[in-house]
Amino acid sequence: MESLYFVGVAVVALFAFVLAIVFFKFFTTWLRARVANAPVSIGKMIGMSLRKVPVGLIVDNRITAVKAGLDVRSDPLEAHYLAGGDVSHVVLALIAADKAGISLDFNRACAIDLATKGTGKTVLEAVRTSINPKVIDAPNPVMGRATIDGVAQDGIGVKVKARVTVRSHLDRFVGGATEETIIARVGEGIVSAIGSAHSYKEVLENPDRISKTVLAKGLDSNTAFEILSIDIADVDVGDNIGAKLQTEQAEADKRVAQAKAEVRRAAAVAVEQEMRAKTQEMRAKVVEAEALVPQAMADAFRSGNLGIMDYVRMKNVQADTSMRESIAGSEKPSTS
Repeated sequence: MESLYFVGVAVVALFAFVLAIVFFKFFTTWLRARVANAPVSIGKMIGMSLRKVPVGLIVDNRITAVKAGLDVRSDPLEAHYLAGGDVSHVVLALIAADKAGISLDFNRACAIDLATKGTGKTVLEAVRTSINPKVIDAPNPVMGRATIDGVAQDGIGVKVKARVTVRSHLDRFVGGATEETIIARVGEGIVSAIGSAHSYKEVLENPDRISKTVLAKGLDSNTAFEILSIDIADVDVGDNIGAKLQTEQAEADKRVAQAKAEVRRAAAVAVEQEMRAKTQEMRAKVVEAEALVPQAMADAFRSGNLGIMDYVRMKNVQADTSMRESIAGSEKPSTS
């Protein structure tokens, strides 16, 4: 009996010792939360510890929220931590939004925090941008371009630098397009506005015309931002694109004309060669016909159609013709 008694006492003592360790481990945190009117039970703290959730982080953020006038329970904070979110940023974002009069609930803040995870941005930055608008350079110098280039209807290029003032639109922050889309849309709008100008002088005289035209297009649709203003920071005259295009077109037309002329020349050479071949063919036929003359004369002698006197007269005519050709060839033109 005594052995059982000692075993029971030992078990009770061990249990009391464990409870004492647990109590002293969480007592300070529990007391701090209780004093701050943001109580968290020791049982919940033990559960957090078993789930490997930092108790101090959850309790401290709950205290911060309660002191700022927000009733944020420990369970949602713990759930957001287990989901991989940043509890501190969520609480600070809720406080900043509440002080600025911006409607932002806990679930929306958690969704934004998880959506921006790994992007270098935070829900706190989104709220701060919504409170204090930020300026975006268009184009972004990091992308390697210094200006947005457009061409007016007179062919003169215009180079523009713009600054876009935006603020976060928290309702569209999750799933909305980012800054790159804003820059791309603004660039497209500026190029379109420059292209609609009849002359580059119109752009230089009224640069605000570009900003008004672009701003009226509602470029912030389906983006995470709301465009407040588009300001033209710099306008420069670029190259005469129209003249360059005309020069290149003229050069291209010249090459086409040269190619067509070469085709015609080649065709003419081919025709010339063909005519020479036909001439040689006709000469061959003449020679062939001349070769038949003696035979025809012999046939005429045999048939009595040609007499000896006719033959003599023909020879005289041939000799006379040969003499005349010889004399004509030996004469030289007189010089005065």
